[in-house]
Amino acid sequence: MSAEAADREAATSSRPCTPPQTCWFEFLLEESLLEKHLRKPCPDPAPVQLIVQFLEQASKPSVNEQNQVQPPPDNKRNRILKLLALKVAAYLKWDLDILEKSLSVPVLNMLLNELLCISKVPPGTKHVDMDLATLPPTTAMAILLYNRWAIRTIVQSSFPVKQAKPGPPQLSVMNQMQQEKELTENILKVLKEQAADSILVLEAALKLNKDLYVHTMRTLDLLAMEPGMVNGETESSTAGLKVRTEEMQCQVCYDLGAAYFQQGSTNSAVYENAREKFFRTKELIAEIGSLSLHCTIDEKRLAGYCQACDVLVLSSDSTSQQLTPYSQVHICLRSGSYQEVIQIFIEDNLTLSLPVQFRQSVLRELFQKAQQGNEALDEICFKVCACNTVRDILEGRTISVQFNQLFLRPNKEKIDFLLEVCSRSINLEKASESLKGNMAAFLKNVCLGLDDLQYVFMISSHELFITLLKDEEQKLLVDQMRKRSPRVNLCIKPVTSFYDIPASASVNIGQLEHQLILSVDPWRIRQILIELHGMTSDRQFWTVSNKWEVPSVYSGVILGIKDNLTRDLVYILMAKGLHCSTVKDFSHAKQLFAACLELVTEFSPKLRQVMLNEMLLLDIHTHEAGTGQAGERPPSDLISRVRGYLEMRLPDIPLRQVIAEECVAFMLNWRENEYLTLQVPAFLLQSNPYVKLGQLLAATCKELPGPKESRRTAKDLWEVVVQICSVSSQHKRGNDGRVSLIKQRESTLGIMYRSELLSFIKKLREPLVLTIILSLFVKLHNVREDIVNDITAEHISIWPSSIPNLQSVDFEAVAITVKELVRYTLSINPNNHSWLIIQADIYFATNQYSAALHYYLQAGAVCSDFFNKAVPPDVYTDQVIKRMIKCCSLLNCHTQVAILCQFLREIDYKTAFKSLQEQNSHDAMDSYYDYIWDVTILEYLTYLHHKRGETDKRQIAIKAIGQTELNASNPEEVLQLAAQRRKKKFLQAMAKLYF
Repeated sequence: MSAEAADREAATSSRPCTPPQTCWFEFLLEESLLEKHLRKPCPDPAPVQLIVQFLEQASKPSVNEQNQVQPPPDNKRNRILKLLALKVAAYLKWDLDILEKSLSVPVLNMLLNELLCISKVPPGTKHVDMDLATLPPTTAMAILLYNRWAIRTIVQSSFPVKQAKPGPPQLSVMNQMQQEKELTENILKVLKEQAADSILVLEAALKLNKDLYVHTMRTLDLLAMEPGMVNGETESSTAGLKVRTEEMQCQVCYDLGAAYFQQGSTNSAVYENAREKFFRTKELIAEIGSLSLHCTIDEKRLAGYCQACDVLVLSSDSTSQQLTPYSQVHICLRSGSYQEVIQIFIEDNLTLSLPVQFRQSVLRELFQKAQQGNEALDEICFKVCACNTVRDILEGRTISVQFNQLFLRPNKEKIDFLLEVCSRSINLEKASESLKGNMAAFLKNVCLGLDDLQYVFMISSHELFITLLKDEEQKLLVDQMRKRSPRVNLCIKPVTSFYDIPASASVNIGQLEHQLILSVDPWRIRQILIELHGMTSDRQFWTVSNKWEVPSVYSGVILGIKDNLTRDLVYILMAKGLHCSTVKDFSHAKQLFAACLELVTEFSPKLRQVMLNEMLLLDIHTHEAGTGQAGERPPSDLISRVRGYLEMRLPDIPLRQVIAEECVAFMLNWRENEYLTLQVPAFLLQSNPYVKLGQLLAATCKELPGPKESRRTAKDLWEVVVQICSVSSQHKRGNDGRVSLIKQRESTLGIMYRSELLSFIKKLREPLVLTIILSLFVKLHNVREDIVNDITAEHISIWPSSIPNLQSVDFEAVAITVKELVRYTLSINPNNHSWLIIQADIYFATNQYSAALHYYLQAGAVCSDFFNKAVPPDVYTDQVIKRMIKCCSLLNCHTQVAILCQFLREIDYKTAFKSLQEQNSHDAMDSYYDYIWDVTILEYLTYLHHKRGETDKRQIAIKAIGQTELNASNPEEVLQLAAQRRKKKFLQAMAKLYF
């Protein structure tokens, strides 16, 4: 050991074990104390607590000299903290079960994003666009971990969450909880938008046939060093902890199965995918066995999923004899064959094959349907409950409260059915003494609970009762019945039995709250609330469900209502109505809103106007989702109400921004341009930005056919949108006196933010309005000085060709907006050739040539009946053809280049001859010669093949030249017909290749 090393060791050994509080994280890293701490038997703090602490420290905002809050700085301290958090997760082997159980969604999102960053996943790149097979193993594994967590989080969020009982109100704690809730909701919103991409990434992972590697504490240490010291080790095939292909596929299959199963509630066909993934998971678990280090699947939950899929997914060749009891019950419920469900349950009382929880869930489902107004199910509910009760009795469980409630008013039919179930549920020859004793005690207690002697006699004279109870027990029961009254008249109410004792108040409140959550009948909701307020006066029943959400602009007014019952009723009716509207259950939404309107009209003009506004929005949605989709114009009454809302000037009325958006979008979609341009009041243009925007769009549409000089409105619209897309800059003077740009953010000078503009545009459906907006943003995109390839659009010439202050425009945001708008417009009409050309130009500008060709060809196909007619020259302009030529050239499809050169108004022989000289063509080459109609190109091909000694190909070219319809002496019409026929066949062949 050198002297220097000895001195270092001595200094280290003399240091105190506890580092200074100010630099504990650097100390942990530099002294390797983190690993020592984690290897303790019971480390305190626990590993997951360390992750939270590290990331909280790293994400703390800073405060500058002007006391302005700044984002967390990217300095050495924060990088060390993030690295420590990643190392703790690596110590836990990136087990999502452990991490999800202990970390909140925002913390785990931050952790996995740091993993993506350190694993060299390019920021801003969609994971679905990356080829996992060509990525380094640790990078591919990081992408898989993130996307697995994404769909697991979406699935988990769909499960009901038990609401925690609120403790003493503490403002700071409540604010923190609210912030975390909002952050979690925002993250979930993004994850749900990306869910389809995450599923595609995981499906692609199942095709990998190589082992992957996940970062360990050692590889993370290597990444923290200087790049020159790593020597690429973290990207090699042996760095990190090895995850076998089978283990990875097993985890991915299980997570995909859960995602598909969750989607099945809205699309039952997806259950087939879930079933396939779950059964593949079972196969992989059998292959892996007990040797797995990384694959931790809850096999009980997996078995439940498989069982559910067996019920939900039926093979086409299955017969009733092959169906499981689960499948039979499920089919009967779907078809409404409830009597068959009852027979299955009675038979199951002998076989005991169906779990009790499943039977109870069937009963709950029937109860829900009965509470929604289907009175015919009341009898079915009793019969199913009786079957379940007999099953409980046979297995030694107590009688449920539900049975006692349903049996409060017995009649002859109920007694007959109960005796039938009891008789068919026990085999007296094979039953054990305990089973017989349980059944006898049940029948005895039923008799003791009955008031009417006639019903008692029905049971006591039944064969099962006589067989199970001995003579002494029967006499004892008769004596007990007589002791109820000293007189012979047994019609007097007997002594209350144990089973007639009513349920406790807390049980009744819980059941009523459950009904309150499920009900969408306004009068039933009112009745339940009256009962609940009669039981307790210190509860706020509008907080029963965390799914009941009312916009904040309304909640202050509603919660200010002094009467507790009225406040709860108004809040719940509005929350349920808004939810029904969101899920497009417009009939129930209308009932709930109408009841709420009737209620608030009595005491609050302000809330009355609020409800009228919400009912207007509901009627707009109802029309747009119904007859409006077929192109039927809305009734004049609805248009008048929309105008009335826009012109409303009532003070102190809380207004939702979305209603103004929807009203203006409604007027634009139904071409009410006259009103927006000429009749809208002037004060609206100043006070409502959506009305201002709608007026400019309507006026631009109206002036579009006129001369360019008269399009003053188009210039005004251009200036408004440019202002919205502008950014404001903040500058800071350094110590050296220089002024530097430190931050850019959205300008507040525009009439609205860009995100609000995009949200408004996505409510529009009118093709002309969408085309104008799209052309405006395309023009704004093209104004940039560094643009190489312009994007073309219809009506692009109406916009100004320059901007005075280019630096003020956020062109990156403009580019993103163009892509979003094209995606949205094509979802409205995927056959609009103008929008398809824009999408193709975007792909061309971003060097995605195969995708660009796809959309160029699609644009031609939709306006030519799949090329059976000639493509209009304003669609396939020379610029479009030249871009198609460049795409083919860069894809090494040189024969296609030569053919496309013929499509130009003046044939480009130079490009055609140059492309034919290429010998590494990736297309079909000589099989395309039949699509060439220009004799000069065919003659050049003949010469070229002769020069190369390619006799076979030369003969094909000579044969193509020899076709009589290409003879130069033919009339012009014949030559044009020959060219058109070859164009058609070539473009159809290209479409089959790229579609």
